[in-house]
Formats: sequence, structure tokens, C-alpha cells
Amino acid sequence: MAENMIECENLVKIYKTEDIEVLALQGLELTVEKGELMAIIGNSGSGKSTFLNMIGGLDRPSAGRLYVDGRDLFKMTEAELVLYKRDTVGFVWQNNARNMIPYLTAQENVQVPMLFTKTKDQKQRAAELLDMVGLADRKKSKLSELSGGEQQRVAIAIALANNPKLLLADEPTGSVDVKTSNYLLDIFRELNEQLGLTIVIVTHDRHLSKKVNRVVSIRDGKTSSEMIMRQSYRERMQHLEELGDAASWQEEAHEEFTVLDRAGRLQIPSQMLDEIGAKSHKVKLEVVDGRIVIEPEKQQEADEKKQPPQDTEKEE
Repeated sequence: MAENMIECENLVKIYKTEDIEVLALQGLELTVEKGELMAIIGNSGSGKSTFLNMIGGLDRPSAGRLYVDGRDLFKMTEAELVLYKRDTVGFVWQNNARNMIPYLTAQENVQVPMLFTKTKDQKQRAAELLDMVGLADRKKSKLSELSGGEQQRVAIAIALANNPKLLLADEPTGSVDVKTSNYLLDIFRELNEQLGLTIVIVTHDRHLSKKVNRVVSIRDGKTSSEMIMRQSYRERMQHLEELGDAASWQEEAHEEFTVLDRAGRLQIPSQMLDEIGAKSHKVKLEVVDGRIVIEPEKQQEADEKKQPPQDTEKEE
């Protein structure tokens, strides 16, 4: 626990209305180490943003086990959650308006969260944070005078205002172009390396894996697979510069692992099932030379199962 920033086990979240229940998380299991820079990817409705709300203290889990920075979020009172969100977690949202005031300057916006703490030299601290995200010369500008990428950099500085241990970013590059997106992700990496900050980025953009050490894929409310970088980002960049070839990055930078839960269950990507021709909901498992081999149910076997048994007459 001491080495982990986030520990969740069999995490469940159920949203209830008068007519229906929606199971957003279905036994998700995930561990994030302190000082790690990682991304969570998944399609819309997969549960990734729900998970971010859980660890951010914005919503309470329905069942399971969830620890952040050694603290049990299930046992926190409302007052403790307020302090947790103020002192432990920083948020960066896709929608800048969620945590920025349009009639204030960039520097004044960064100072706002400091009003709720005993931060000394707030003006100087805000200027330092803006310099950290490359906006030292724009601190007096109001939001209407900043581009979308600059506004998002101000949002990052705001999230750092109270020195959080954990930075959570929900689709932080969703409303900017590719060039700006790459620049923002470089900022996240620099913050991770310079401050030792634990950063979790939720996104639907699979190209994000170029910039982070680990990518966790969530499907149907469960952790389905992980991609782990083979080399450090800096080593990989040096290697690509020497070769003059960046085309193979996506294929070679990571190894992908399917997550096996505590009950021995796993989720096999649909494209892999398509490649082996698995058309039914059944597959055959066999251990061959120390490996588990998965084969599709043969069509002949499936047809035989569908046919009703034939009556046979007994001979006298």
C-alpha cells in the first residue's frame, strides 16, 4: 500500500433511477503506483470517467475496495472528502469553464484555489506555476485573449495550485488540435518527472500511449488489458532520432497484456476473436506445451448441438 497511490479491488458503481439501474463499473481492479504517469482508455460508456469520479472523491462507489494515498474512500465522511479533494487531488477537465472564471486574468485564476488554504506569496506562486506550463508572458491575459491550448495550460496550473499528490485529467486534449495535444501531453510528462506527481489521464485517444508508461483499457466497466512501455520515453525518443523513423512507435513502444481477474476471468479483444473465426459465444481451451490455446467452436460441432436427438427403435 505504501508504494501505491491508488488501489481498487472489485470496484462497483451502480446508478439508480426510479425505473432502471445502470451498472457503470462491474468489479474493476486497478493499482497505480506513486509517481506513475498512466492513461485510461476506453469507448464512450466504458466506465473510465466514472472511475475518475470515484478516485477524485466526486462520487461514491457502490461496492468494493478503494484506497487513494493510503486512505479508504469508503470510510470518509463528507467533511473528510472536502479536505481530500482540496489537498490531495487536482483536476483538469476538457471543459475549461468548469474551473476557470472568464473575467479574471490567468494569474488571478490560478490564485483562486489558494484562497481556501494558507498558501504564502500566492501571487508569486501563481506566476511560478504559469511559468511551469509555458505561460509566463501571458499571466495578465484574460481567458478571452487566450487560445484553447493556452486556456488548457492555465487549467493545468490551477490544478497544481494547492500542491496535490494526484493529478486527474479527463479528456484534457479533447478540444484541441494534434499539435497542441502533443504539447499538453509533454507538459504532463515534465510535471511527472520534475515533481514526482502521480498523473492519471482518461481519454478515448489511443495515440496517447506514445507519451505514457502504461495504458489501461477499460471495457464494460472492467479492466480488460494493459499496455506497458518497453523502454523509457526518453530512451525511445533517442532511438527514434538515431533511426530517423517514428512510424513504428505504436507497434514497438508497448507490450499489451490482457488482465486476469481474481476469479481467473479475462476479456479477449473482439478483433482477436474475429481473426480466429470465433462466431459463437463458446471457445475451446487446451494446454499445449505450457501454453493455453484458444480455438473457436467448430461449425460442425455447433450444428450437431442444435439438432434434436433422433429416436432409435430397439431390436426384438
